[in-house]
Amino acid sequence: MENKPLASSAVTGLLLAAGFIVGCFVLGNALVAFKAMDRYVSVKGLAEREVNADLAVWPVSFSVGADTLPDLDRALAVSRAEVLKFLKEQGLGNAEIINAAPRIDENQYMSGQRPTSLYTAQAVLTVRTGDIATVKKAMAAAGDLVSRGVLLVRNYEFQPTFSFTGLNDIKPDMIAEATRNARNAARQFAEDSGSRVGGIRRASQGYFSLNDRDQYTPEIKKVRVVTSVDYFLED
Repeated sequence: MENKPLASSAVTGLLLAAGFIVGCFVLGNALVAFKAMDRYVSVKGLAEREVNADLAVWPVSFSVGADTLPDLDRALAVSRAEVLKFLKEQGLGNAEIINAAPRIDENQYMSGQRPTSLYTAQAVLTVRTGDIATVKKAMAAAGDLVSRGVLLVRNYEFQPTFSFTGLNDIKPDMIAEATRNARNAARQFAEDSGSRVGGIRRASQGYFSLNDRDQYTPEIKKVRVVTSVDYFLED
């Protein structure tokens, strides 16, 4: 009976030793796994493509002068009618055309000289259409309005613009392409270092940029996105 405490102590000691060994084994594996989690490569993937603009906004700016406000209004109506007639002849009769309120200025006498017209008005008819080819053709022929008595005005406040509105439709494919490019870069790095690419540790989509291809063809846009991806490296 006196040997029971000794036997119990021996069993307890063996259990503690076994627990210590198992704990060391688990901790060792955890440290190895933690170290493996720290092995990764950061790469970037690029996707680019050219797209055609699908929306054109063309402000047609013109000016008239007169000595009385009623005459000024009549001159505006004549020039506006000529612009609308021109647009219809160019195939833009069904386009959305916005008629903005004219800006009227009263001209002052300079050094005692009477101005050519006491009043000047500048008006803008804005054409909005998805028919890019037709609006480009009309813009090239806009000089014909001068021979019809329309005084066109070059106004840097009202410049023609070409836009691409389908960015959301191409985003998924471009992100997938950029991610594939990033993984190819990571795979090359892994091969050079004797490793292989694992799963994604972290990824960020990046910013989509949309710019004119060049200053001569604003109706063609270049879309670009760069993704940043961290991949785990495995032995």
